[in-house]
Amino acid sequence: MVVVTGQNKVSGNPDDAMSSSDAEDDFQEPATPTATQAGQALPLLPQQFPEVVPLNVGGMHFTTRLSTLRRYEDTMLAAMFSGRHYIPTDAEGRYFIDRDGTYFGDILNFLRSGDLPPRDRVRSVYKEAQYYSIGPLLDNLEDIQPLKGEKVRQAFLGLMPYYKDHLERIIEIAKLRAMQRKARFAKLKVCVFKEEMPITPYECPHFNSLRFERSESETKLFEHHCEVDVSFGPWEAVADVYDLLHCIVTDLSDRGITVDHQCIGVCDKHLINHYYCKRPIYEFKITWW
Repeated sequence: MVVVTGQNKVSGNPDDAMSSSDAEDDFQEPATPTATQAGQALPLLPQQFPEVVPLNVGGMHFTTRLSTLRRYEDTMLAAMFSGRHYIPTDAEGRYFIDRDGTYFGDILNFLRSGDLPPRDRVRSVYKEAQYYSIGPLLDNLEDIQPLKGEKVRQAFLGLMPYYKDHLERIIEIAKLRAMQRKARFAKLKVCVFKEEMPITPYECPHFNSLRFERSESETKLFEHHCEVDVSFGPWEAVADVYDLLHCIVTDLSDRGITVDHQCIGVCDKHLINHYYCKRPIYEFKITWW
């Protein structure tokens, strides 16, 4: 019998023929694969977890039941501890999650009994719930303060044209002025106005009658840009100028920027007849260190 491989041609030369014993010698047991070969060829076996699971989350230690981690099947924790994924362990055998563990206890408390965190930790726990994809916790947190109030605030800011762009402009102008002056702080003028048209107690009766009866040429007479660095408005909502100022200061503070503001007057630009701009102008002081 002649035994050949797929890469060798069959030869009719008798000298190339092998005996049956020679052929049997060729069919030996394959060598034990290396670790690299095994990793490429064989899938890892499902990871087995104990009923009580020790955890190391960013250096903080926790202990919980396996069923707690699997409470909601569509979460990242349920997937991690399903057995389909390999989770490394630390020197003490705790399953390691490479994440800041500061608020992981709040995550576990919700999975155990539905407990929600105190108000001062809601925003931080919400971010962790987003990371671990815990939908029920996200829904519960969105219905309480401060996240519920943030929804209302964002609905108001949605009426404000270019709000985020104006915030960036405030920061950029203040940074450039501070660097040019080599100063610790910078000042800039900001106009915040709710109404597109000027309103004063004296002008209100005339204003209402002219609101929908102005010609195109008269409309252009009211078009005006105050001599300020940034201008916010107009908008149509119950929220007033002070509400928007609160939003501006809050959002700048969330960026780590220290800001003080005060009203320094109004724009006295004459528009037409007895109409003047009268938009309030605020001085913003940005302190950098």
